[in-house]
Amino acid sequence: MRKFTGSKLVVATHNQGKLEEMTALLGPYGVQLTSAGALGLPEPEETETTFIGNARIKAHAAVQATGIPSLSDDSGIEIDALHGAPGVYTADWAETPSGRDFEMAMRKTHEKLEAIDAPQPRRAAFCCTMVLAWPDGHDEVFEGRMPGQVVWPMRGQLGHGYDPIFQPDGYDITFGEMDRWEKNKISHRARAIEKLVRIFEDKG
Repeated sequence: MRKFTGSKLVVATHNQGKLEEMTALLGPYGVQLTSAGALGLPEPEETETTFIGNARIKAHAAVQATGIPSLSDDSGIEIDALHGAPGVYTADWAETPSGRDFEMAMRKTHEKLEAIDAPQPRRAAFCCTMVLAWPDGHDEVFEGRMPGQVVWPMRGQLGHGYDPIFQPDGYDITFGEMDRWEKNKISHRARAIEKLVRIFEDKG
């Protein structure tokens, strides 16, 4: 694994919340972060069919535009009975002409499972893939998975996306019912970040 020895990093996102999350996480390692959004970079088209593929597109687009090492992530939920769908299309299932509607997406998911009479428990996993890319084209990949099952009806008003129908293994509540601090300790993103921070450890 290549260690990160620089002082600046671009987070390949236009989501301010994600930038703040990564800033809090990597601040102790002496890394100065900015985002693709703050730099006015366009969002590249995500044309791959895997989380790794789309994360690489975002990281390499940002590093090519800035010449600064760049970090991206791609995430979603994979449902076994739907052959891994929605997967990389997790957010797409929520798209409407007026923005994303995840309640609609969760209903669509449930209807698809009912249509094929998928057996219980309906196994699923939240997945997160992070890619850190350097200007010379090298990159490192960090993956995290949180296994569990999808449930119905929706439960909880916390979290976001598909959280109200995802019950992680070892818990009897959904991500939508879980305190965000608790969720952030065990989530797919937390598991990917746990691997990512090793690359910065010599900077602490």
